[in-house]
Amino acid sequence: MKKWISAKSAAVALCVPALFLTACSGGDISASSSAASGSTACGTFNIAINQWVGYEADAHVIGTVAKQKLGCDVKYKTLKEEVAWQGFASGEVDTVVENWGHADLTKKYITDEKTAQDAGLTGNKGVIGWFVPPWMKEKYPDITDYKNLNKYADLFKTSESGSQGQLLDGDPSFVTNDEALVKNLNLNFKVVYAGSEAALIQAFRQAEKNKTPLIGYFYEPQWFLSEVPLVKVDLPKYTDGCDADPAKVACDYPLYELNKIVSTKFANSGSPAYQLVKNFNWTNDDQNLVAKYITADKMSPDAAAEKWINDNPDKVNAWLAKK
Repeated sequence: MKKWISAKSAAVALCVPALFLTACSGGDISASSSAASGSTACGTFNIAINQWVGYEADAHVIGTVAKQKLGCDVKYKTLKEEVAWQGFASGEVDTVVENWGHADLTKKYITDEKTAQDAGLTGNKGVIGWFVPPWMKEKYPDITDYKNLNKYADLFKTSESGSQGQLLDGDPSFVTNDEALVKNLNLNFKVVYAGSEAALIQAFRQAEKNKTPLIGYFYEPQWFLSEVPLVKVDLPKYTDGCDADPAKVACDYPLYELNKIVSTKFANSGSPAYQLVKNFNWTNDDQNLVAKYITADKMSPDAAAEKWINDNPDKVNAWLAKK
């Protein structure tokens, strides 16, 4: 995912010039409906979509407000996290609306190249870590202390992990230190990638339902935790700088203050959508509710966003106010 502070993100090849971003993104690009007729004040508003449902909730709420209230022609572009940042310079991406740190990208695009800017916090608090289904904590009370994981490693063996226990991660592009953690904490585990957020959720759902062993990477905000209250494993406490060298990480993930990134071109464009992005701020509960509408209630992202917007006019009006 998503997430977060130091140079922890899994590398995704930056394969092409910005002009051809969509070819190497691994995702497709789709445009939303046209802007409200008769209004050209906003113009085209390009929102990157990173591939987890919480991000999708943020993006479609912002995009729906931009369409309905500002007359923007909103285009959603499904891109890997690292690839999306390449689009800031070309104007193909105006904003990344949920950034989980990415110190390397921040240095390259904000500090050095100055093609992007920090647009403030989303209000969401991010947590990344290792989790087990509730039944495992009940049966093995000490399993949530990383020091005890090796004695349980055999429980987690799979055909993909071989003689070692399996630690299930999500999409390889999500921010993760897990391979380094397994090595540096001397754990008899192998990181195996589920491939997506949806696959990770389904694995945890089935593990709880069938009482089968599973330990894996997970995060919040995430609506699924209201369905299955996963239990976090205690890794060595995070201290400032303990993750500075990605190869030597031996500590837990930090608490992430999630923020928004915009292109410098967009920030200087005069678009009312820029002020909307800057003002956007909500809670983990807000995001989880929209994500639940999309995932559990099977609503389209736009319908889910519109329902939340209609139910929260005061928050929306605050985002639209000039500050």
